Order: sequence, then C-alpha cells, then structure tokens
Amino acid sequence: MLDIQDGLTILVDKPYTWTSFDVVNKIRWNLKRSLGLKNVKVGHAGTLDPLATGLLVLCLGKHTKLIESLTSDSKTYTGTFLLGKTTPSFDLETEYNQEFPITHITEDLLERIRNSFVGVQMQTPPIYSAKQVDGKRAYDFARAGKDVELKQSQIEITNFQINTERFPEIDFQISCSKGTYIRSIANDFGKRLDSGATLIALRRTQSGQFDIENAKSVEQWIEIIQQEEVYLP
Repeated sequence: MLDIQDGLTILVDKPYTWTSFDVVNKIRWNLKRSLGLKNVKVGHAGTLDPLATGLLVLCLGKHTKLIESLTSDSKTYTGTFLLGKTTPSFDLETEYNQEFPITHITEDLLERIRNSFVGVQMQTPPIYSAKQVDGKRAYDFARAGKDVELKQSQIEITNFQINTERFPEIDFQISCSKGTYIRSIANDFGKRLDSGATLIALRRTQSGQFDIENAKSVEQWIEIIQQEEVYLP
C-alpha cells in the first residue's frame, strides 16, 4: 500500500525533454484518479531543465511542507561540455551561433581552469532561465529578442572533476550549492579557456541525502500507484 496519510517523498528519474512540472502533473493526475479526489498536493524540490535527466525529489501530501528545506540541499551533477561552440541558451535548447578555436587548449590549461571554479563565487544566471525579471521569466525576454540584465547570485562549488579523454567533449562531475546553473558554468568554462563551451548533456545524481540509485522512472511510479492501494484519508 502506498500510504501518503502523513505525507511521502518519492524519487523520480526525470526523462529527457520532460519539464519538472510535467512529472509533477503526471504523478498528481494518477494519484487523483487512484484516490478519487479532485486534488492531491504534489510538488518538487529543485527544478531540472527539460534537457536534463536524473533525480527529481517529489513531495506528496503533507510532505509538500518540506519542499523549501529540501530545495536548499546541495546537488551533484554529471554531464558533458562541448568546447569550441556556443549557443544563446548555453545548452542545446537553441542552435549553435558561434565557433571558437580550441587548438591552444592543453591539459594543463584545462586543469588550471577546472580548479579556478572550486569555492564560493558569484554567478550570472543564463538569460534562457526561469529567473523572475519585472514579473516575467527571463526566458520570455530572451525568446522575444529583448535584452535583460540578470543579477548575480552567490554559489559554491565544492567538487569539480573533469575527464578529457573525449576532447573536445569534456565529461564532468560537479557538486554545488542550490541555485547553481550548470549551463552558466559551461559558458564561463569556455570563456576562461579563451574559447567557448556548450552544455550538451546533464544528469542530476544527488540532491542532499537522496541518490539517483534509489529513484524510479515515471512509468514505474505510475504502475505502483495503479496496482497498489493508495491511502490518503
């Protein structure tokens, strides 16, 4: 029995191209149908971009009160930067718009730049982000071709490892504080190399105490909801 009487936190492996709200809506719809209710509280602790996969922490029922505290937890990501090209969104949501030289990039330079990211620092969010600017999302301005100035925020990177075996693709693992934009790290990484970089793959593997190894797919959770008795008095 899936007992959400006192609230429940579940771990979902978010699929590629799905928004975090797509996952919330899918789980909520199936819970409502199983429970025969008009509404069930479901929320997520930490948004993942549509082009990212991996750990999405969902809070059900009374556990939605925990969302703020869970969102503040540190996160760990794995993924890939492509050196020598950039896009306006810093990832593959938009088309490549510029190319840069990469022949000057050495192992020593990559290591020095990698190390420069570790620690507390200020970061500017991507213009293609959900940051609020004058009551609108930043990406609304970006898609309309309008310039907008985004305020920097303080972040901390506690671990940043890279693998250069597939150069110019750079595989990475990053552990960081809440509010860190990995797309911005990709863009800044390219700039510090006197080149360019685009985030071409991203997967969240940890969020606070939770690990992707314990997550289930959306389909698996739907099967559990449909096959088991769900209890919410």
